[in-house]
Amino acid sequence: MAHAVRFQRAGGPEVLRYETVEVGEPGPGEVRLRHVAVGLNYADTYFRNGTYPVPLPAGIGVEAAGVVQAVGPGVDQVAVGDRVTYTGFVNTLGAYSTERLVPAAPLIRLPEAIGYETAAAMTMRGLTSAYLMRRIHPFKAGDSILLHAAAGGVGLIVSQWAKLLGLTVIGTVSTEAKAGLALAHGCDHVINYSHEDVAARVRELTGGTGVDVVFDSVGKDTFEASLNSLRRRGLMVCVGTASGPIPPFNPQLLAMKGSLYLTRPALADYIADPAEKAELAAELFEQVGAGRIRIEINQRYALEDAVQAHRDLESRKTTGSSIFVI
Repeated sequence: MAHAVRFQRAGGPEVLRYETVEVGEPGPGEVRLRHVAVGLNYADTYFRNGTYPVPLPAGIGVEAAGVVQAVGPGVDQVAVGDRVTYTGFVNTLGAYSTERLVPAAPLIRLPEAIGYETAAAMTMRGLTSAYLMRRIHPFKAGDSILLHAAAGGVGLIVSQWAKLLGLTVIGTVSTEAKAGLALAHGCDHVINYSHEDVAARVRELTGGTGVDVVFDSVGKDTFEASLNSLRRRGLMVCVGTASGPIPPFNPQLLAMKGSLYLTRPALADYIADPAEKAELAAELFEQVGAGRIRIEINQRYALEDAVQAHRDLESRKTTGSSIFVI
């Protein structure tokens, strides 16, 4: 019997329910997939709490890895028995499940060097890191970045990838334990934002110049400090809003702070083209398979424990990647 985590109304972690579900046969363009591991992402909380509205009742989760059990009419990119992973957005919602029907289009075949748990821990985070490192800015050796949430899942991958490109990485964290983790994964400097002035420390570390690029996944609480950490004509990349949405602001602010650039990218727009998606995935798999980038799975949960998993995630108790093991 298949099981899934679903919710009837938007709200806190307590709205999540572990339920028995029926999984039918795949229709046109679909596959039936048996999950082995499922990714836990901060974006999942946005679906649950209504920040990203979806028709209810609904499943939750947008990333998992598993084995193809059956294919529907018109599916030729994968076959029964293939090891696959996927991530997406609304079109893949429902990943918190033991077995499910899913569109075949988002599926990515896994190379032998990548295990299911690693795939579930890195498909969304890894593809996000890939476009941040390879598409957002023409990085060159010697450039500098400020990386918020440096001990998180994306943070640990980005910091390692940045070092492969010869960048100087300044990471922000909230605890000394997280500082050690960030330093062990490529950060050159770490700022503990719980008791340090981030922008002032960045200016000190860069000789008053500021960094070339800021990757800010925190949002409201760090927006001003991020802008104040940039060099003239630097790039602010808003990649998340863990502390809440960024308040409206006058674009003149960007001119006043040094003719800054700002972008709010979404993974969906960097994997919409199948060829670009395949290219980013291939580079990610090659880096991880060769051991140049390590994927840290620091929390493992059972699907039945989804409520606790969301509580841990939102209270910032987690580091690295978190997954559900089926």
